[in-house]
Amino acid sequence: MSEATRRGTVRGVGPVRVLLVDDHQMLTEALAARLSATPDIVVVGHCATRDPHPEVLATVARPDVITLEVTLARDAVPLLTLFRTAWPPAHFVVLTATRDPEQAVEAARAGALGWVSKESSIDTLTYALRCASRGQACFPPEQLGRILRELRGDVERAQRRDGPLEVLTCRERAVLMCLVEGRRKAEIADELGLSVNTVRTHTNKIFAKLGVHSRLEAVTVARSALRGTLPPATGVAVVLPLQEPLCVAGAVASCLVNTADEGSHQG
Repeated sequence: MSEATRRGTVRGVGPVRVLLVDDHQMLTEALAARLSATPDIVVVGHCATRDPHPEVLATVARPDVITLEVTLARDAVPLLTLFRTAWPPAHFVVLTATRDPEQAVEAARAGALGWVSKESSIDTLTYALRCASRGQACFPPEQLGRILRELRGDVERAQRRDGPLEVLTCRERAVLMCLVEGRRKAEIADELGLSVNTVRTHTNKIFAKLGVHSRLEAVTVARSALRGTLPPATGVAVVLPLQEPLCVAGAVASCLVNTADEGSHQG
């Protein structure tokens, strides 16, 4: 890979607009300063996940890429849903301290296009941001093989067309059936022996896997599937070959939120 490619110095391409989402203000400000020193990257804002309405900043700043700092990949699911709903054009890169490949797979399934360790260099991060801005996925080489195998398995399960609900775990199906019955989160938690927060996490994962953005849409998909009237699935992405050591063509992204998470993180 050439230095020009890594630095993203492609004639006619504008700067990558980045929004940083991190609960550590000092670290965020330091990272913003480092990224702002890169000619083709512009930090358009930063906020914390605990802010009252962090997604509002995305609609105002209109970023190309949003970075999310999370401890566990499953923590990224509700954030991805929140920001994707507020500003659909954005792509996502997860910053994390873990090297667990299962966590990387979970982040990919949640819709992240990048997975960058906090121990990585600033060059690694800027490269991931550029890849994401082009709709390309960027994951560490040591984790990429596992991610591709898991996503290929997801695609194969989806292409068997056993039904749109096949992509859900048993626990997620139970939560979805409660939603169909019109039950509230507290009622679902009580019936299934879960916490309300766990029910919320399952609900967000259901939305991501079914490719919907609201409870009403999820219930509609479930009812149609149960009636057997849902039209055949279209647009199921096929994982494409590697183009660069850390990059995969962006078609991977479209299967991240539409394919299965077989049995992982069951409540």
